[in-house]
Amino acid sequence: MNTPTVHENNERAILAGVRSNVFTHEEDATWETLDELEELLKTAGGICTAKVLQERTTPDPHTMIGAGKLAEIKALAEVNDATLLIFDNELSPSQFKAIEDETGLRVMDRAGLILDIFASRARTAEGKLQVELAQYRYLLPRLSGMGNVLSRLGGGIGTRGPGETKLETDRRHIRSRITKLERDINDLSRVRDVGRKRRANVEIPVAAIVGYTNAGKSTLLNALTDSDIHTCDRLFDTLDTTLRRMDVSDTQEILISDTVGFIHKLPHLLINAFRATLEELAYADLLLHVIDLSNPHWQDQASVVDELITKLQLEQTPILRVFNKSDRVDADILPRGNDVVIISAKTGDGLPELKRAMARLLDRGHRRVRIALPYAEAGRLDVLYRDAKVEKVEYTDDAILIDAVCDSRTYGWVREFVTDVKFLSEID
Repeated sequence: MNTPTVHENNERAILAGVRSNVFTHEEDATWETLDELEELLKTAGGICTAKVLQERTTPDPHTMIGAGKLAEIKALAEVNDATLLIFDNELSPSQFKAIEDETGLRVMDRAGLILDIFASRARTAEGKLQVELAQYRYLLPRLSGMGNVLSRLGGGIGTRGPGETKLETDRRHIRSRITKLERDINDLSRVRDVGRKRRANVEIPVAAIVGYTNAGKSTLLNALTDSDIHTCDRLFDTLDTTLRRMDVSDTQEILISDTVGFIHKLPHLLINAFRATLEELAYADLLLHVIDLSNPHWQDQASVVDELITKLQLEQTPILRVFNKSDRVDADILPRGNDVVIISAKTGDGLPELKRAMARLLDRGHRRVRIALPYAEAGRLDVLYRDAKVEKVEYTDDAILIDAVCDSRTYGWVREFVTDVKFLSEID
């Protein structure tokens, strides 16, 4: 599937949301999430002409928002020449159709807009496959309510990607395509696994940069590695994972990678589609959580990333909180604490302190591990006797069970066989 670039057509849109007590925090719409939705719209090449937020005890099952608000939206669209209505809440297939019939506007929800942006940002073969898979999974259950949206081809926001085929009449084609995409992504994931094993064999620690979208992750990677990765002050400017070498001290070289940015209400379809890429985080020795200190909602943004780190079961990986864009805030509000570094990736302030903190955390990593070593890999036991403290060895029918204490480099060499791990600092 071809993934065209964003059409800078300045399509005019109205943004709408519903706040309700029956919604979870993630499902709710607020003025803050509508502001972020406006930034997403700008990233997609559109213009926000009006925002509408309604508070309801329960959402309208037919149209999400009340009939009066729909009439208000229709009037706003006529006054402002808007052709698109984007909801901050997730819509059901029947709600898409009902809202479109009532207003005469093309209708999208937040997840659809994010998918549209991703379709224009992916550059690598794997990234394009992952986005296409997410788009098809998003569209399949919504075909009955999105006929008009899918039939309008061209430059509009939300028409990038699989909307160019007759999806509403070809569910079997979509399911077949999903199966093929899943197979292709699994094949690329196996290639990625080979790369991980090669990195483990050369015993180079890996640090991964995570953070809210537009927190400055790519700018930081450029500053640390003297790279020239494209950066721009907009949401989801880069999607594809980049891996670079860097020196954190005179004696320690590491690999450092960035990842796709996180965001409020990031569609689960995208998390699942990008799981192969996000799995890179599970193999990191250190996570750099980059936080945009200049954003007034940085605490909420940091919480979103923390929640996703928990969902990906990465809490055991050492995390260094890197507060970025310090050049934009007053010095008296800078946070303090253990495993916290204040920097400006743009000016270079704080980068030496960041490297020292990275070296300290990577060197801290003596672990007590339980290893299930296959007999085909028995030669690694000699390495463990040489480079680690082997406390217990048990020979079973299936594997050699080893209890040992090792540093981060040795751990990286046997990581794929580790069944349990604890940092000595946690034990003590």
